[in-house]
Amino acid sequence: MDYEIKAVTTDDVKELQEISRETFKVTFDPYTAPADMKRFLKEDYETEKLIREINNPDSRFYFLMVGDEVAGYLKINVGDAQTEHLRENALEVERIYLRTSFQHRGLGNVLLDFAEKTAREEGKDYLWLGVYEKNIPAQHFYKRHGFEKVSQHTFQVGSDPQTDWLLVKPLTK
Repeated sequence: MDYEIKAVTTDDVKELQEISRETFKVTFDPYTAPADMKRFLKEDYETEKLIREINNPDSRFYFLMVGDEVAGYLKINVGDAQTEHLRENALEVERIYLRTSFQHRGLGNVLLDFAEKTAREEGKDYLWLGVYEKNIPAQHFYKRHGFEKVSQHTFQVGSDPQTDWLLVKPLTK
C-alpha cells in the first residue's frame, strides 16, 4: 500500500479536528457516557487549542496519507509538551489513531515505527505512551512492539476520570 507521512501545519487544523473527533469517538464511545464524550470532543479538539498544540515547538502532528485521503494521524511530544515526566530524554506518543476503514492493514505499525525512528534520530533513550486500561487490542499491539507497563495516570474525559496505563519502550542504541 502506498502511503506518505505528512507534517501537519495550522493550514490543516480543520482536517486535524475532524479526524481527531472521529477517531476518538469511535475508539472510546463504548466506554464513555454521551455527555462526557460530547464535552471532551468539543473542548479538547477546539480549533484554537489545536492551533496552539500545532505551534508548540515541542509537539508535532503528522497525517498518514493513503492516496489523497487522511488515513490516520500521530502526535508526538518532547520536553515540556509531554503529558508526564516519565523518563529523562524521552519522546511521548500522545496520539496515534487510524480511521476505521484503514485499520488492520499494518498502518498502525507505520505510524509507531515513524515515531520510534524519530525518537532514535533525535537521540532519545525512551519512547512512551498512555493506553486506556480497557483498550485490550491496543495494549496487545504495544506489547508486540516492545512496550511495558510502568505506571498509570488519570485521563479526564468530560467528568469521567479514566485510567491510562503508561507504557515505556527503551531505545537501545
